Amino acid sequence: MSSRGARPSSPSSSLERPASQDSQDSMEDYWSEVKNIEEDGERGHEDLLERGSMDEAELEEAWLQEAGLSTLVSGELGEGPAEALLSTLTRSQAAMVKKRVDNYTLTMRKRNKQPARHVQDVFSTPDTLLVDPIPPESPNGHMPSRCIHRTSSRVRPAFPSFSPVERPVSECPPPQDTSDFLSFEVPYSEGVTAHRRGRQGDCQDCQRIRRDDPDLPTFQLPRPKLGLTHIQDLSCEDMKKIGYISLIELTTFYDCLGIELKRNRAARSKARESGIFGVPLTTLLENDQKKYPGSKVPLVFRKLLSKLEQTGLQTEGILRVPGSASRVKHLRQELEQKFYEERFDWEQVRHNDAAGLLKMFIRELPYPLLTLQHLPAFAAAQSVSSARHQIQALHLLIMLLPEPNRDTLKALLEFLRKVVAYEEKNRMSLWNVSMIVAPNLFSYRGKNAKQEEMQGAAGAAHLVRLLITYQELLWTVPCFLISHVRKLNEASKKPPSSEKTKRKLLLMRKRNAEKTERSELTDLREGVIRVHAPLHAKISMAIQLDNETKAKDVMARFDYENGHGTRSTSQRPVQYLFEVGGNIGERCLEPETHLLDVYHVNPHCEWLLKPTTT
Repeated sequence: MSSRGARPSSPSSSLERPASQDSQDSMEDYWSEVKNIEEDGERGHEDLLERGSMDEAELEEAWLQEAGLSTLVSGELGEGPAEALLSTLTRSQAAMVKKRVDNYTLTMRKRNKQPARHVQDVFSTPDTLLVDPIPPESPNGHMPSRCIHRTSSRVRPAFPSFSPVERPVSECPPPQDTSDFLSFEVPYSEGVTAHRRGRQGDCQDCQRIRRDDPDLPTFQLPRPKLGLTHIQDLSCEDMKKIGYISLIELTTFYDCLGIELKRNRAARSKARESGIFGVPLTTLLENDQKKYPGSKVPLVFRKLLSKLEQTGLQTEGILRVPGSASRVKHLRQELEQKFYEERFDWEQVRHNDAAGLLKMFIRELPYPLLTLQHLPAFAAAQSVSSARHQIQALHLLIMLLPEPNRDTLKALLEFLRKVVAYEEKNRMSLWNVSMIVAPNLFSYRGKNAKQEEMQGAAGAAHLVRLLITYQELLWTVPCFLISHVRKLNEASKKPPSSEKTKRKLLLMRKRNAEKTERSELTDLREGVIRVHAPLHAKISMAIQLDNETKAKDVMARFDYENGHGTRSTSQRPVQYLFEVGGNIGERCLEPETHLLDVYHVNPHCEWLLKPTTT
């Protein structure tokens, strides 16, 4: 790190240094922050957990609903979304769903109530077909064939950091004993066979990296030819499906590691609908979007982060040194009254005031930033025996978070990474920052709260350390989840049910074909695509693909073709290539994506050049 404390060019470069042994062993900052929180006395979600026993059937029903499988217990299963989702699960995932449905059924029987749908009706048919999980796409982009076996099994079948390295899509992950690769090609639950067989000592991941190591590994990720996909690159509808699959996969993954995935049961609580502090993220964003459409992170949260970046990044003890409690309370009241009227004077806010307000905002959210239902799953990651498996668990949990929570968490983590980048100036190491943030993200309630916090303090700080360090990796959607969504979208498509609808569809196709026959003639050749660019002077272009054609080549060609007689390229918003439709809702392609591979995997998609919405 330079003497000026400049932010490194690589987002992870400042995080690869080992934390000092003194800071790693000491939890002083953590307990100091806990004391400050107790003196402040404000917790937004203190009364959200229901006291008393939890009903097993209700918990299982809530899990199935979040996994997109609520029809398994409602008795409405047919050729719908749930049926399509079931048809794409791996054996392990299908077995986990069966286990949850079975548990729901048994619980309902104990309560002397007849379940709407028996588990055998869902997962067993005479001579059930078991389909081998589909491996990643082959190098030429085609989906490989599957082996189908006849079996009498009752489990319904199915289909199924961060330095990118160019490797073929179908190439298996490198051996674990040669380098620190983290593969996105295979479901994480399929990669923990040693745990599944009860031989944790044989798991190379657990032997290789231990949680108490002061150093964190630098993982390398093979770059697939289909391109890396970040969360913001996918449509909301596809991300919703990613959430379904991620919950099933996380539950299966934890089960393979011998960890029971618990869920909190939320009590009914009426949250504030106006103001700033103690208001749900969704409500804040609804209010913000009336004035600033497209806002993804609450405006007041962004403003507090901006204030800290402007005045506090190089200040010693940023985040650690608290502001005056009475002063912070006064500023909070002024924010409530004046922020949305744009009368609040930000010049009066010191950096330690802004830090106190930021942490107070997080703590007072009526529903935790990491969500009430998934806090136990985050906490359970502390007991995972290796950093690699912890990262995989966190990866799936990030995919599960609601969009407002995920976007707000990302904004926080990006800021924390900047704080760590200025460590030489502000004396805030990665471990110091993690200890201070952890008690604000993870709260403990109930009669055993103190004991639980004592036991979980170091683990919670370690999880924050992982979130800060691997945030770029954690916001990249694993290839196996995208492949799963493609199969789910294909399985969800149904032919028209009536003859009248069929005739109408055929007539529409015939008319469209007659209109575009001449202009689209070249597109009929193998490997030819037509790219549409509505914002360019030349709005359409046919392009012949070869094995080396990348998304950046198409972007450059349109810029060249449209660069004469128009405003300079530097004045235009950057436009990216998207695949739209077919077996995906919409996906923004990173510039290094090999287009022929995408063409083979999704031959019926449209190609669109446009700016991103983020």
